[in-house]
Amino acid sequence: MPADLAEKTDRYEGLLADALDAAEVTAPADTPLADAAADYEEMARSYLDDGRHFRADDDPVNALAAFSYGHAWLDAGARLGLFDVPEEGHLFTVR
Repeated sequence: MPADLAEKTDRYEGLLADALDAAEVTAPADTPLADAAADYEEMARSYLDDGRHFRADDDPVNALAAFSYGHAWLDAGARLGLFDVPEEGHLFTVR
C-alpha cells in the first residue's frame, strides 16, 4: 500500500473519531432538529465503523472513502447548527 494512502487513511480515521467525540448536539430535544442531529451522528458513526471494517479487510481505498463521508455528515450537521463544535482547530470547517 502506498504510504500516502496509508497516511491519509490513518489521518481521516482519527479526524472522524475526534470530531465525533467533540461534537455535542445542540438541537432542542423532542423536535425534528433533534431527530436530524441523531440521524447525522448515526451516519457519521456508521461510516466510522464501515471504514474500520474496510480497513480490517485490507481495503484502504474504501476505508478512506468511508471516513471521509462520515466526516462530511458530521461537518454538514455542524454547519446546519445541529452540533456545537470547536471553532478552533482542524476538526470542522465551521468558523
